[in-house]
Amino acid sequence: MEFEYSEKVKTLQDCLGNFMSRRVLPLNLEWCRRAERREHAMDLLEPLKTRAKEEWLWNLFLPGLREDEPGTRLTNLEYAPLAEIMGRLPWAPEIFNCSAPDTGNIELLHLFATPAQRQHWLAPLLNGEIRSCFAMSEPDVASSDATNIRTSIHRDGGQYVINGRKWFITGALHPNCKLVIVMGVSDEGPNANPHRRHSMILVPIDAPGLEVVRNVPIMHHYAPEGHCELLFRNVRVPVDNILGEEGQGFSMAQARLGPGRVHHCMRTIGQCELALEMMCERALERKSFGKYLSDFANIQDWIAYSRVEIDQARLLVLRAAWLMDAHGNAAAKTEVAAIKLVAAQLQNRVLDRAIQVFGAMGLTPDTPLAYLWTWGRAMRFFDGPDEVHLRSVARQELGKAKANRGATAAYYTVS
Repeated sequence: MEFEYSEKVKTLQDCLGNFMSRRVLPLNLEWCRRAERREHAMDLLEPLKTRAKEEWLWNLFLPGLREDEPGTRLTNLEYAPLAEIMGRLPWAPEIFNCSAPDTGNIELLHLFATPAQRQHWLAPLLNGEIRSCFAMSEPDVASSDATNIRTSIHRDGGQYVINGRKWFITGALHPNCKLVIVMGVSDEGPNANPHRRHSMILVPIDAPGLEVVRNVPIMHHYAPEGHCELLFRNVRVPVDNILGEEGQGFSMAQARLGPGRVHHCMRTIGQCELALEMMCERALERKSFGKYLSDFANIQDWIAYSRVEIDQARLLVLRAAWLMDAHGNAAAKTEVAAIKLVAAQLQNRVLDRAIQVFGAMGLTPDTPLAYLWTWGRAMRFFDGPDEVHLRSVARQELGKAKANRGATAAYYTVS
């Protein structure tokens, strides 16, 4: 096994790290002030996006880029350490056109869009001219089981009509959001295959009948771009707006999640690295009971546990990324479930320790720690709750055991 990043990746890490230090970090305080007022700091973002394009730090996440599309073609394994660098500042990925939910939506359009859909939606997304959101979760059903989704998509002549309610739709309030990819039920027959009932459809954000009901706070934090509740009342779009084929929605949703989970997990690891660095600095400068915090054994234990747990998680994520590159997304299904489980729980543990070392200050907006802790807690729901991922991993192990039943018999010491 080769554990060292390639020279190409090391060069990109240096370029991206320098860009973050020179151009992005100096604007972080202003960005945070605007975010507290729920303002969209587009005047800060747009010049940075132009610079990122000029320095070839654009669309780094998409392995399938064509020669006529803007960006740098990287594998999942090559992109993963770059996502870690971007993740240290939650607002930074947009600068490089690498932010969710656009990355997953671009993957969907890359795989399933018609030529007309590519021209109308994919091209401006790849150029960073517009943004998008993905409407899947619903308040009235357990959306962790995607077959429960109830929003209806039925055909009426040359149009599809959409009715339903969605929520936690990230990015719907972004000023540049122009597209909603909606997942809903297109086959309501009583004998329909539960995995062939759903479809995805492309809906303009300004379509008549589509209402942004509210921006839902995450653990009392409001995101300027929104985690929104959307209401669809007889929203009509042309039949040409169907993405892929009717009944493909469930399988398309699964295809969308694999690479995106690698991105989420590596960004989380970047945030955990930042928290560990801040925890160590605080421990070295803060005194209690006549000693620096770094002299206390329990603080040293927290630091050591954080270090090894971050490294363990990173190796697991990189292995999943390698597996997707080598054998396809489907081959890494169990590994992708595992990294989502591990990374979300890692963020809560590491951030909890860092907050404890900072004391009361760690609970305030004076540091990013409290926000990052809440995001880690939220991560244990989005892209599937912990329990779903645990079940996926357990099923894989039990399946192997059934296929090899009796293989351990010789290890028993009694007959």
